[in-house]
Amino acid sequence: MPRKKYVRRREISPDPKYQSEEVEKFINCLMRKGKKSLAQTIFYKAIEIASRKVKEDPLALFKKAIENMRPLLEVKSRRVGGATYQVPMEVKLHRGTSLAMRWIINFARKRKGLPMEERLAAELLDAFKGEGNGIRKKEETHRMAEANRAFAHYRW
Repeated sequence: MPRKKYVRRREISPDPKYQSEEVEKFINCLMRKGKKSLAQTIFYKAIEIASRKVKEDPLALFKKAIENMRPLLEVKSRRVGGATYQVPMEVKLHRGTSLAMRWIINFARKRKGLPMEERLAAELLDAFKGEGNGIRKKEETHRMAEANRAFAHYRW
């Protein structure tokens, strides 16, 4: 990351099925070793499975799951005079979305015993309902920020 110049975000073309940039970003995060078609297949099957279970529009389900998982606060380390403080910071929308996507994918990968489509569908359903590992992670992040509120004046 450069010290002086602003880093421009790359533009992502929307996905072929839902015409959504958010979905394409999720597929790119899900992809491993450049196998995009496999990642797309996994995502589309997972979103279909999840939407059938709750009888909800697939894209609406996905967006609601991401929204429920997105953190509002996080802590960042800040070194002041030899001591390191955990300073609570507000999370920008773009970073919050990226964190939510990453958490959903990581927790889906940690589930064992099922195909990836079903694990991802289960994780998306949990996020949609406001429960599960990802939501616990979000609440834990918020608790850490709340506990370190005394160091908020070190914000930069």
